[in-house]
Amino acid sequence: MRVSEFSVTHMAYTCEISSGQRLYLENSGEQTAVTLASSSTGQQQQSSSQFTTGAWTAPPEAFQTAAGVVIKLTTTQGVQHLQVQGNQMGLVTDHPVPGSAQQMQMSTNVAMPSNTMPPMESMPPMQPMRMGDMEMSLNPMQMRMGNMEMQMGKSVKRSPGKTNFCSQCGTPVKPSDRFCANCGHQLQD
Repeated sequence: MRVSEFSVTHMAYTCEISSGQRLYLENSGEQTAVTLASSSTGQQQQSSSQFTTGAWTAPPEAFQTAAGVVIKLTTTQGVQHLQVQGNQMGLVTDHPVPGSAQQMQMSTNVAMPSNTMPPMESMPPMQPMRMGDMEMSLNPMQMRMGNMEMQMGKSVKRSPGKTNFCSQCGTPVKPSDRFCANCGHQLQD
């Protein structure tokens, strides 16, 4: 028995498994790359695997079965079968294409989906946010509300002429105070 000549130099094949779910196949040397791409409103998922199947000697065939999709690959290593169930895929050793399986349409000359995401644009710096008597800002991270102030990343220095607050309980303190009159917390200079 002579294997027929079939040249597929990086030719990609695809078939639509279900609405919003596509299967992409590509053979490069001894490897078959399989990519399962799913998309729905506002969401995309993609999983890829490679299998050592041998070089293809005929176009791949896809069959819809009760257990999912079976891909029949005729290769230099013989007939290979890939099974796709949900988001899982793998090589199967038995003859998984029952007589009741429906052959699916395969298309060629398609672009394989890219695994890379476009770069994200950097966000503009956060401007101080104000709402009533509350103010929040970053760099340093701080929040003021009424007579309370919280700050992270840098110690608050008491400044003359400005109302300062105890970092422990929020009670207003004078610049000359060394301890909070309310809770006794030692104030920083």
